[in-house]
Amino acid sequence: MKKEITKSQISGWVVLFANIIFLLFAIAIFIYGIILLKHRNGSGGYVLALGVILLITAILIFTGLFTVEPNEAVVLILFGKYIGTEKTQGFRWANPFYTKKKISLRVRNFDSEKLKVNDKKGNPIEISAVVVWKVEDTAEAVFEVDDYLNYVHVQSESAIRHLATSYPYDDTEGEKISLRSSIDEVS
Repeated sequence: MKKEITKSQISGWVVLFANIIFLLFAIAIFIYGIILLKHRNGSGGYVLALGVILLITAILIFTGLFTVEPNEAVVLILFGKYIGTEKTQGFRWANPFYTKKKISLRVRNFDSEKLKVNDKKGNPIEISAVVVWKVEDTAEAVFEVDDYLNYVHVQSESAIRHLATSYPYDDTEGEKISLRSSIDEVS
């Protein structure tokens, strides 16, 4: 079972400004290589190749930039291996080879469908619930279930069915807690 590892990444602003300078340097080397090729009959090939490599590297560095919104986390994965979770809001930079999966940490809710079940005494009832939830562990949400949104819906329905069969609907025959009169206790 994966547990979340909070791993803060580099500020994207620092990398952005440094990489712009690096990109300008790479362009200058590339242009210098072209000039050497034209004026020295082919002796600028190595400089041109270096310029191309530096340009590709600068472009690759730009792909590592990403943003983290408020109440959001980004799960970082490197070739299938969980690296960590970035929760620091703002403009960030991580290894360009990381896969970045955004996960909302906002509180969510949904109104379940009406379910027809039997209460503790076997009486048929219709029951539904408003389910309020949020992701606490991003690693588990990404790696432990196929679709965590669907998982919450299915588990909620199962919990509602279990709850309904655990208590009688009305407080008859000395039952202290019932679905109808003990809402706070049942909740």
